[in-house]
Amino acid sequence: MQNSAQGIKGDAIFRGFTLLLACSIIVILLLMTAEMVKESLPAISRFGWRFISGSTWDAVQEEFASLPYLYGSIVSSILAILLATPLSIGTALFITELAPRKVGAATAALVELLAAIPSVIYGLWGILVMTPWLQSTIQPFLIEHFGFLPFFRGAPYGVSMLAAVFILMIMIVPIITSITKEVLMAVPSSQKEAAIALGATRWEMIRMAVLPYGRSGILGAVILGLGRAIGETMAVTMVIGNTPQISLSLLSPAYTMPSVIANEFAETTTKMHASALMEIGLILLFVTLVINFLARMLLWSVTRKWKGGVA
Repeated sequence: MQNSAQGIKGDAIFRGFTLLLACSIIVILLLMTAEMVKESLPAISRFGWRFISGSTWDAVQEEFASLPYLYGSIVSSILAILLATPLSIGTALFITELAPRKVGAATAALVELLAAIPSVIYGLWGILVMTPWLQSTIQPFLIEHFGFLPFFRGAPYGVSMLAAVFILMIMIVPIITSITKEVLMAVPSSQKEAAIALGATRWEMIRMAVLPYGRSGILGAVILGLGRAIGETMAVTMVIGNTPQISLSLLSPAYTMPSVIANEFAETTTKMHASALMEIGLILLFVTLVINFLARMLLWSVTRKWKGGVA
């Protein structure tokens, strides 16, 4: 009886401790948001909605607006995730379903190694190797053959929105691939064997038995990749060109919200300049939360539609 009472008391203590830890995450987020709002109030009071809809950034005249940075962050992240998702899923399928065991294990180890490389190393590789290659090879090809499209007009600068998209794609592929691999490995063998027994080919088995089962987990991996892409700073700063402009051309330099904060926060000379940068950080936080909320809603709807399993 005494042991039972002690067990109940221990459970209550453990439950309260874990509840405290869970609530502390919410408290930290609220405190961080409150501090950012407080520091952003001068810019919010002065510029209002013009800060989001305008495109002027002049520290001398103390005129600030964030639309070019918002545009650069969203466009680069979305394009990177569109390129990285099929490559990541294909790599994960190769590792789990197609490759021999030793080859799959070696490939998985290399993918996880890529995920551990610091972003500044990707940035150095991007500025020293990738952008010269883009400037001399890919961008002239795109201009020559697809220059009639607004997305590929301009001069081959090397540093550009296209370079940022490529570097982000390379950085998020290991993350999405690693998580997708774990999701696909959780698919029951009996489910795959049943599809093969019914006469399905390898591709039909993957399409009908593997992918539907891991659909929600794969979507979760894509969400994490998108979060990494939209918040990436150093690598993007080194290859995007850091020009606050809005252009349909992927060959033009651009700017992102994390990049402008990293470049200018240590050099602010006025309170308004610091407040404007803090408001950009607040917008970045809001955009990240909105994207995660929408992604969670999409994940919920997909999970309801596909009842095959939740990885």
